[in-house]
Amino acid sequence: MIVSPSILNSDFLNLGQQINLLNNSHADWIHLDIMDGVFVPNISFGFPIIRQIKKAAKKPLDVHLMIVEPDRYINECADCGAEILTVHYEACTHLHRTLQQIKNAGMKAGVSLNPHTPVHLLDEILPMIDMVLIMSVNPGFGGQQFIEHSYKKIQLLKHLIVQHNASTLIQVDGGVSLQNAEALKKAGVDVLVCGSAIFQSSDPDAVIDKLKLV
Repeated sequence: MIVSPSILNSDFLNLGQQINLLNNSHADWIHLDIMDGVFVPNISFGFPIIRQIKKAAKKPLDVHLMIVEPDRYINECADCGAEILTVHYEACTHLHRTLQQIKNAGMKAGVSLNPHTPVHLLDEILPMIDMVLIMSVNPGFGGQQFIEHSYKKIQLLKHLIVQHNASTLIQVDGGVSLQNAEALKKAGVDVLVCGSAIFQSSDPDAVIDKLKLV
């Protein structure tokens, strides 16, 4: 299992220490949620913070744009050091073009689906997507309760990937914990984004190790 801890739930007063914690852990990636207060009802952080994180991070930056008009910021994300860039299906009028721009900028291309968006909408474009991020909460805030219907959605997506003989990874974000990680793996998940369960734990390293071994 690939584990991508979300720093949205970390201690921002000690962000450097939190990044070092992840550097020294068995986490695979570092997940960064970029929110604009328009696409989602919250604002997180922008490019100056990403650049500072990149200076300290020894793990790939897994950047999730929860913003309107993501095409405007693709090259800047690449310049900031993002290795993986995920945009929302709901925010992209010309998704094929957006994915091409992400790949041309040298990054892996991900597409995220909100809880209400069905996976079959990706059928025509799935082979060019490196990763699909299933939102298992309504995006905008950390610490929300996992939406149980997400299991069926993940299973449907996995079936679609197999049909296309694609190598697309399935990532899930929202309410992920040690309690549901094994069930998510059985449903077909490859990448777990986990925030609260890691950073609010008394032993984040142990939680990361357990998530990787589900």
